Amino acid sequence: MKQLFKILVSIFFSIVVITASGQGLHFSQYYNAPLLVNPANTGFNPDYDFRLGGNIRNQFANLGTAYNTMGIWGDARIMQDRFENGWIGIGGAILKDAAGGAGSLTATNVSGSIAYHQMLGYNSLLSGGFSLGYVTKTIDLSKLRFDNQWNGQFFDISIPANEPFAYNQVGYLDLQVGINYAFFASDNAYFNAGISMMHVNRPRESFFDASIANNQLDRRYTAFANANIKIGNLWIVNPNIYVSKMGPSWETVLGCNANRNLSGDGYQQLIVGMYYRNNDALIPMIGYQVNDLKCTFNYDATISSLSSINGSRGAYEMSIIKSGIFSNSSSGIKCPTVKF
Repeated sequence: MKQLFKILVSIFFSIVVITASGQGLHFSQYYNAPLLVNPANTGFNPDYDFRLGGNIRNQFANLGTAYNTMGIWGDARIMQDRFENGWIGIGGAILKDAAGGAGSLTATNVSGSIAYHQMLGYNSLLSGGFSLGYVTKTIDLSKLRFDNQWNGQFFDISIPANEPFAYNQVGYLDLQVGINYAFFASDNAYFNAGISMMHVNRPRESFFDASIANNQLDRRYTAFANANIKIGNLWIVNPNIYVSKMGPSWETVLGCNANRNLSGDGYQQLIVGMYYRNNDALIPMIGYQVNDLKCTFNYDATISSLSSINGSRGAYEMSIIKSGIFSNSSSGIKCPTVKF
């Protein structure tokens, strides 16, 4: 029994260390967290001057160790009259992860981003941007138990853990860069793709001293592609694909959502969709949009081997986005878009 507990604790400790060193912020609705996906998305919001968004994700709640990810962000287009057929986008985001299990691991990322957008002729747009964030991660070591503290009957917190922790909090600067390209084929279709690189500066992230574990973060590469296609005056279909790689880990999400015109003028829209995360989950989503306010909800139904543990109940997620036009806005640059 003692050996079994040692094995279980060792496995748990390994998970904590891996999470602390490599866990990236994660939303199934990546398309509703544009600044997280690619800094070149900053200020790319056809027909609007600004947008404000919020995202919340809850997973593993049924296992008793809920993992919550929350974020608020905003961006705006500025200097639309300073450049010929171009503009600058500025934005910022505050993102936080909080693990409810032993150790109470939390991560907070505060970042600012800037991008430049240039129309190429009448139907193409090229964008480039970067973001700089400050990340802090904290763990409560008093809530962790280790194999050295097992006395044969229970974990005795009075016994020294003898683990080489040097810190319970780490912080570092994190640089991300990206480019986007959009092609506006007609009033009924446009296509958009981009690539980005996170952890460009490869910051060190470890609760151990550098002499024990240097642990520089691997660069994270992300690519996405999507399209907006209008069908009659009833539907706008939005197929998406997202691929991310960090070290040996890959994530692929693909699927489609569609907006149904409910009011005839696009003022009210129903949003439905289905996505698939490779070897992990099916993700149905539903939402509603009233004028420039959009709210969407999705549920991750686990289809991996973890389904036998969590009963296929993975995560739920919600996002809210408010777009608008500044009251003193000039005509400026309005790139083409697909709308009802």
